[in-house]
Amino acid sequence: MTTTVVGFDQVTKSYGDVRAVDGLTLALHPGETVALLGPNGAGKSTTLDLLLGLKRPDSGTIGLFGTEPREAIAAGRVGAMLQSGGLMDEVTVAELVRLACDLHPRPYPVSEVLARAGVTQIADRRVDKLSGGQAQRVRFALATAGDSDLIVLDEPTTGMDVTTRQAFWATMREQADQGRTVLFATHYLEEADAIADRVLVLHRGRLLADATAAEIKAKAGARRISFDLPDGPVDEAALRNLPFLTTYDVSGRTVRLQSADADATVHALYGLGLYPRNLEVAGLGLEQAFVAITTAEEARTS
Repeated sequence: MTTTVVGFDQVTKSYGDVRAVDGLTLALHPGETVALLGPNGAGKSTTLDLLLGLKRPDSGTIGLFGTEPREAIAAGRVGAMLQSGGLMDEVTVAELVRLACDLHPRPYPVSEVLARAGVTQIADRRVDKLSGGQAQRVRFALATAGDSDLIVLDEPTTGMDVTTRQAFWATMREQADQGRTVLFATHYLEEADAIADRVLVLHRGRLLADATAAEIKAKAGARRISFDLPDGPVDEAALRNLPFLTTYDVSGRTVRLQSADADATVHALYGLGLYPRNLEVAGLGLEQAFVAITTAEEARTS
């Protein structure tokens, strides 16, 4: 039987008339890397706050390792890196990390934590003198100060440059390979596509999708079509009326389409007497699939 690391069962949470989390049910398991996606206001941060025991649900149950969230956290089984809350001022990076290690039931050596987060060279710098990217790396150090089984990350790479982001995710892969569960919320959809074993899509507090990135792309249904127009006049109205189009865009002589039936669209394109150059047909990227799924849900519920 697979161990459940995180379990939400019909969890709801409201703020006045706004239901931030609406009947959320999900389960995470050991060794998974899971991305939490959703537009602003989807309920991502509230979901993480509920998971970490920072807020209590109005209804439903939440379990971490078969216990209450606060009990699992007190036992050192969870490390978290959140957007909310600041870092202590007037202390150095090393002093802050040492405090986190001292407080953890299963701490790592301070030098190891500093090295893993890539902050050894700024260990003697005061926390209030850090750049945004450096502060993010310090938050990561605090989240991994001890041997936790679940690591929760809220927009972890905001402010990091490309090289630092790559190093960060390499470290996270190592954590998952060692059997830890990694849950991260992000606006960088390419990170979810490249890193996550599973992708959870939230919208208005409800779970729209729980699948691999590839499955979510397939679920969106549409495919991308791009081509260059031949020289000479073109009947744009005819192009816009191609069958099964969901989006249409022209930039110079380059046409980019999305179609619910790419085969039929391309067949009709040639039926117009056009001979497009550099024709490409491909599945949607995760970003386009995410937009397609959430837009469809907006249309369904409006």
